[in-house]
Amino acid sequence: MFHTIRYTAMLAFTLGCFSAAIAQKQEKVRVEKAENENSVSIYIGEKLFTRFLYPDSLEKPVLYPLHAPSGAVVTRGYPLNSTPGDPTDHPHHVGVWFNYENVNGLDFWNNSFAIPENKKYLYGWIKTDSITKTSGGSKGILAYRARWINKQQEQLLEESTTMEFSGAARQRIIDRTTVLKAVQDVLFKDVKDGMLGIRVAHTLQIPSKEDQKFMDDKGIVTVVKAGSDTIATGNYITSEGASGNKAWSTRARWCMLYGKIGSDSVSITVIDHPRNPNYPTFWHARGYGLFAANPLGESVFTNGKSSKNLRLKKGESVTFRYRIIIDENRKVISPKELNAMADAFGK
Repeated sequence: MFHTIRYTAMLAFTLGCFSAAIAQKQEKVRVEKAENENSVSIYIGEKLFTRFLYPDSLEKPVLYPLHAPSGAVVTRGYPLNSTPGDPTDHPHHVGVWFNYENVNGLDFWNNSFAIPENKKYLYGWIKTDSITKTSGGSKGILAYRARWINKQQEQLLEESTTMEFSGAARQRIIDRTTVLKAVQDVLFKDVKDGMLGIRVAHTLQIPSKEDQKFMDDKGIVTVVKAGSDTIATGNYITSEGASGNKAWSTRARWCMLYGKIGSDSVSITVIDHPRNPNYPTFWHARGYGLFAANPLGESVFTNGKSSKNLRLKKGESVTFRYRIIIDENRKVISPKELNAMADAFGK
C-alpha cells in the first residue's frame, strides 16, 4: 500500500483548491464523422475539443489536436501541423495515442514517416477498420475496431476501443476503454515506451536543463540553449507526491501535468483504473513533453528487480481503461478532488 501523501506548503499553495469542478454544468457533446475523410470531430458546447484521425498516412489512430476549454491547444503541433516554437524531436509523438514498443518483437510505438523503408519490417501498424458507433448528448461516444499488424499485413491483435467525451465550462474528460484480443499468441515484453501516450504543447513542458531544438514560423529548426526556454511552464505531480522529473518510473493512481497558458492554469491528468493490468501504473512522464502511462514496463522502471512480460494466448484478451482530464482555471485542480475523481472512475 502506498503511504499517505504530505505535500509541502508551497506545493499546496501552487496547486490550490478547485472544489467546484465536479459541480460544473455539463455541456452538450457532438460527434461528427467527416464524409470523405478518415476523421471524426468532437465538439463540446460549440467548441471543437478534438478530432479522431485514422488516415493510412499515420501508423496509428490518434486524437489530435486536444483543446483546453478556452480553445487553447494543449498538444504539440509537430509533425501534422507545426507551429512556431514546436519541438521537433520524436516524430511518432502525435496528439494522444495508444500502442506499445514491443509486441512479439514488433515496435508499434516508434513507427513514423521518419523510419527508413528498409527498417520498416521491424515496426507495427494499427489500422482502423471501422467506426462502430458515434453518438452525442450529455456524453459523446466514439467506438472503433482496429488491427495491430506487421508490414506483411499479418495480424497480431484485434482492438476494440470506446471513448466517452464529456465537458463543462472549465473542464474536459475522456474515458477510454480498449480491449486487445490476441489473434495469435502474443508477448508484450517489458519496455519503457507504452502505452497511453500524450505529447503536450511546448508551454506544458518542464523548463529544460539541456539544449533543445525548436521550429520557427518558417519551418527552420533552431537550438535553444539550456536555461533559455522562456515558454515552458510545466510540472508533474502524482497521487503519491512525486513531482517534476522525479515522477518518471514511479507508480501512482494518477499523474497530473500542469502549467500556464495565458493567464490561466491548465492541467492534464491521467487516471489509472484499478482493474487495469499491473495497477497502479508506472508513469513514463518526461519533462520534454511526453506524458505516458505504461503498466507493462516494470522491468525497466524497477531496474530489473521485477517484471511483468504480459502474455496472451490466441483468443485471450486484456482490457485497459483510462480517464484523461483537461482542466483550466485560475488555480489548478486539487489533489483532493483528483482523488475523488479517481475513486469515482474506479467504480
